[in-house]
Parts: sequence; C-alpha cells; structure tokens
Amino acid sequence: MDYNLKVSSSPHVKTADDTRSIMTDVLVALFFPLAVSVFFFGWRSFTLTLCAVASCVLFEALYCKLLKKPVPVWDMSAAVTGVLFTFTLPASTPYWVVILGGFFAIVIVKQLYGGIGKNFLNPALAARAFVSGFESISAYPLPGRDNYLSLWNLNLPPDAITSATPLALLKSGEPLLPLALNDWQNLFLGQMPGSLGEVSTAILILSGLYLVVRRVISPRIPICFIGTVALFSFFFPRGGLSGEGHMLHSILTGGLMLGAVFMATDYTTSPISKRGQLIFGVGCGLLTVLFRYFSAMPEGVCFAILLMNSLVWVFDKIGHPVRFGKHSKNLLREKEGGASEE
Repeated sequence: MDYNLKVSSSPHVKTADDTRSIMTDVLVALFFPLAVSVFFFGWRSFTLTLCAVASCVLFEALYCKLLKKPVPVWDMSAAVTGVLFTFTLPASTPYWVVILGGFFAIVIVKQLYGGIGKNFLNPALAARAFVSGFESISAYPLPGRDNYLSLWNLNLPPDAITSATPLALLKSGEPLLPLALNDWQNLFLGQMPGSLGEVSTAILILSGLYLVVRRVISPRIPICFIGTVALFSFFFPRGGLSGEGHMLHSILTGGLMLGAVFMATDYTTSPISKRGQLIFGVGCGLLTVLFRYFSAMPEGVCFAILLMNSLVWVFDKIGHPVRFGKHSKNLLREKEGGASEE
C-alpha cells in the first residue's frame, strides 16, 4: 500500500541552538563571576581576562589563516576559552603568562587536533596545567580595595599583600583562624585569596543555575562531582575540622565549583550518555579528593578533570544505550538454538 510518504535525511529534530548561541550563554554566565573578581581584586582582573580573550581569538584566527582554513572566531568558543583560562589564575599573574597559556590552549590543545569538537582535553584546563610550573602564578592577593594591584605592571608589585589559599593552609596544617577562613559565610561570598573565578561560590551557583535553565548544561555532572567531594570530605575530615566543617571547606574553596559548572560540562570533553556523565562526575570528584589528600598539590580539580577527559570514550562506551529489541532478539535466538538441539 502506497501512502506517498517521503522521509528526508537525518537529523529530523531541528533547533535554533548553534555553537555561537551556546557560547554566548556561557559568556553571559561568566560575566557575573568576572564582575565579582573585579570587585574583590580590582580592574587588573578585567584586563587579564581581556588579554586572554584577545590572545585566544588572535591565535585561532592566525592559525586558521596560515592553514587556509575557515576562521571560526565568531563562534565565540575562543573567547570562552580565554575567560575560563583566566579564571584559573590569580590576579597577580603576569600578562605574558596569560598570552602563553592562550597560545597553548588554542593552537596546541584545540586546533592541532582539528578545532572545536575534536580536542579531547579541555583547552582552558590544559593551559592552566601547562603554566602551573611558573612561580609567578603562585602568589594569591588578598581580596579588598586596599590590595588592588597595578593594571599595567607585568609582574607582581613587591609591596602587594598576598596569602596562601584556604586549601594551601589546610594542606600545610596551618590554622585557618588568621584569615577568618573558618567563617563559612565569607567562604560562600568570596572573602578569601584565590583565583579570579573561584572566590565566590554563591555567584558560581547562580551562573550554573542560569546555564541549567537555559539548557546549556545538564546538572548531572556538577551534582555528581560536588556530591562525591562532599561525601568523602564529610566522612574523612582533616586539619582538625569536624566532618561538616571539612565538607563545607572542601566545596566552598578552591576551584571545585568553577570546575564542576564550567569545565567538567564542556560538550567536547565530557560524555554524551547519561550513564557516562554520572560516572564521569563521580570520577572527577573522587580524583579531586585523592589529589587533595595524597599529592603535593593543595588543589586537584584541574588534573582530575583532565585525567577524566582522556577516558571519556570509555565512559560513553559503558553508558551507550542498548538498542531497542536487542535483548529480546538474543533471547529468541537462544531459545531457538536450544529447541533445535533438543
């Protein structure tokens, strides 16, 4: 019977979302942490971010021009990489480190593997790992108007007031009281030394909710990531803190919230299957705890996510949905085989 049906080629589901619209939503969500970092650390936060964005966009355009490829800078992905990379750095970072990191993120991690959608590591985190050996990014200014740094000084001013991050103090066993870091309200709002994008948990949560409402990200990975860190921190406290206190300290400080909301949910470097995303989030959380407890580094979010990025193909293979009717067909064949043998 001919019903004159015509089926076009896939995909059959159309949406107005594209790379540029998604990246624009991410930039909108990143605007609020950027504004908070400017409030806490001064306008140097903004100039560092602007330098990183300009570097990433420029390196992507030059690379594509040299190889005579389409220039994709208008998809805004390079700008997002620049902002996220800067958010992993302290306000005292020299500009040349930001430019060098932008080159590594765009050219080495992203473009050499074929461009957006083909890199297997998060470019911003890979760049952060690349520059982590420079001593010039190991100083974390204290927040506050009295501690604002110069906009154009390429290096940290010798009279700048700096301090160790809360996780560094906890790692060394030093008391947290001198900086009032036992005050969870200060930690939640951002009154602590740290990188530009990690200081205010409250703003990062609001940014994450914005992305969830806009359906840019799924809450599965962030919830599993943060929940795993919270669970292990509660049952295995350290530094003389109670279980509850150590749990709050672990999730409100460091780059956990930034990594869980913006880094671990990257489309290219995270699983696409639901089960794979759950495994990925739990694995990121578990590795973060292990790095914080047993490595020489006070923080472990960056390397935890990068290690899990390299295993995404495994998680997608594990979490790949079973085709409809596959089990029933196998069961039917087994029954038929058994009947024929009888």
